[in-house]
Amino acid sequence: IESTLSAWTTALLGWLALSWIAPALTWEGRRRLRGRWLRLRHWEFWPMWRFYPPVVAHVLWLGLRHRSLTLFTLANPAMPAGGLIGESKDAIYRGLAHGAGEALLAHALVPPGTVADRVAAVGAWMRSRGQDFPIVLKPDAGQRGTGVRIVGDLDQASAYFQEIGVPVIAQAFAPGREFGVFYIRHPDDERGRIFSITDKRPRTVTGDGRHTLGELILLDERAVCLAARFEQAHAERLYDVVPAGEVVALVDIGTHRLGAEFKDGAWIWTPELEAAIDRISRAYDGFHFGRYDLRTPDLEAFQAGRGFKIVELNGVTAEATHIYDSRYSVWEAWRVLRAQWREAFAVGAGWRARGLRPAGPLTLLRLLLAQFDATEALS
Repeated sequence: IESTLSAWTTALLGWLALSWIAPALTWEGRRRLRGRWLRLRHWEFWPMWRFYPPVVAHVLWLGLRHRSLTLFTLANPAMPAGGLIGESKDAIYRGLAHGAGEALLAHALVPPGTVADRVAAVGAWMRSRGQDFPIVLKPDAGQRGTGVRIVGDLDQASAYFQEIGVPVIAQAFAPGREFGVFYIRHPDDERGRIFSITDKRPRTVTGDGRHTLGELILLDERAVCLAARFEQAHAERLYDVVPAGEVVALVDIGTHRLGAEFKDGAWIWTPELEAAIDRISRAYDGFHFGRYDLRTPDLEAFQAGRGFKIVELNGVTAEATHIYDSRYSVWEAWRVLRAQWREAFAVGAGWRARGLRPAGPLTLLRLLLAQFDATEALS
């Protein structure tokens, strides 16, 4: 027993020395330790296994209360399992097309095939629409920003298709500010409402003519939390000194997992904006619950309910992402998500009363396995 304890003690001391003591001897190491500490301290950087157990427990309780653990899959009859996982972006765009009009970004579905054929398909689509670069390429059934890339020419598109073999959406790129707008409408209600708005802000650093981009990332109190991710994304110029005043966007996609900063966007809400979102949503037969990702170059027009573009629409497992505002405690985040899931079950109960049946366990298992295979293909 003593020898076993001694071995464990030695291993622990070795781990502490390598993980904490040795890095503390250099400035770079201390900054990386700072990032690790901030990730532990701030819940928005917690892994899913640490954050979600209270939410999962509440969902299970709601399922028992409503006598169906999968009732929430009826929240959006237009989407498989309500948009639980792996829903097709192309199918959602087609559902939105009638009501969204010019707000819907031009897109094309690029099926699996040879790299040359897929690049040719993208080029043909762009020529047919007079579409210029940049464009966005993303998996048709992606999750949390996985596999999303902004490409500036066909060579970059070719490199993308060499890595991604699943069906892909080619989409026009929309400039401007990005917002996440969460919408809910109960089956009995004539009109829906905005439940949450998220102001999605790209993280930037500003050059001073003295520090390299890598050093600026480590100096920034937020960027240092995701230093490894930003360093990988900007590996080509990581050791270049950034000229004074130059602003470098560390992330160009409004995804929290990839480094975007989320703020509560309730300040942007207006009756006109809510009416515009409701009009588009009601025209999509079978959609009642989910989050739009929108971009706009003009905040005044956006608040007036016009001048925005729909990047994506996510179903029942979308989050009210304003909870990731650093001003919110984990308790407040859990409170909002509990309220969101209560609404999902309530919408599902409304459809069940009209004779619809929620997805069964076998259907959910099939969807999960399909998404697992798709995720493996993207990794």
